[in-house]
Amino acid sequence: MIEIAALRALVAVEQQGSVVAASEAMGFSPSAVSQQIKKLEKQSGVTVLERHGRGVLLTDRGMALAEYGRRILGELEELQATLLADPSKPSGVLRLVAFSTACRGLLGPMLGKLGTAGGSSAGIAGSSGLEVRVVAEDPREAVQRVASGEADLGVVHNWNSVPLVIPENMVHEDLCLDTADVLLNSAHPLAGRTAVEPSELADEHWISTPAGAICNEALLAILAGLGRVPDIRVYDPDFSTHIAMVQQGVAVALVPRLGRPELPAGVVAVPVVNPVQQRQVGIVYRKTMTASPSIRHVVRLLQDVAAGLDAGLNMG
Repeated sequence: MIEIAALRALVAVEQQGSVVAASEAMGFSPSAVSQQIKKLEKQSGVTVLERHGRGVLLTDRGMALAEYGRRILGELEELQATLLADPSKPSGVLRLVAFSTACRGLLGPMLGKLGTAGGSSAGIAGSSGLEVRVVAEDPREAVQRVASGEADLGVVHNWNSVPLVIPENMVHEDLCLDTADVLLNSAHPLAGRTAVEPSELADEHWISTPAGAICNEALLAILAGLGRVPDIRVYDPDFSTHIAMVQQGVAVALVPRLGRPELPAGVVAVPVVNPVQQRQVGIVYRKTMTASPSIRHVVRLLQDVAAGLDAGLNMG
């Protein structure tokens, strides 16, 4: 009889692309994953992996078995999240992944609400026994983690110029709309404006998030319609660095309002128009977790936080 643990190992190898990557995602050693694969081959009577250079590939039967495995594991997850869970008592560990500004602007207040409800000094777990663990990731990585089962819930964003692809096995719910402004040194000629257009920013020196990050692609899209590429002089993932360099007069920056600290003296935020720079912030989770009491509880808390922020994120 095929064991669930062995199927889980095969599905992890298929999703992660290698035994080593699967072991890291599952929290086991590579040898432990390999042993589960060998056990699966013995139980099923078929070869599921074959060597390819330094890595492995799934055989045709291995791919078919992995497809069945995903289906079985999904049904098992749905069973655990619904029939075996007490809807009035969210409990267990919920693995949450979110982009950094959402960690500051949404998850911090949400964890505070969770802690207040349960009397936890750490603000991470309430009296219900629900424990939330958070990892910061860019939205694309967050989607992959949730889709593969490495995380249970993701907070992501869609820029109006850079759409985020959501797999079919996942649910997406909107939380709030977040606007980004261009940050300028107060001595900058555009600092006194109520709004600026992309054409007025074409010759600026920029600081940006790293190449490939969604916020970097959103910046590139601002000038793409003009046939221009922004002159990015500094790449840094931390918006706090962006604000500091704007204050120092080194560069200008495109920084969303969500999770943005109070701007220091010498830095002003000016909205960009035609088009307005906005991103839709939302949550993603697997369809099999739709009725999970823990998911629904945390989603409600995030919705409460987002409702209180929405006006401030979109005031002109």
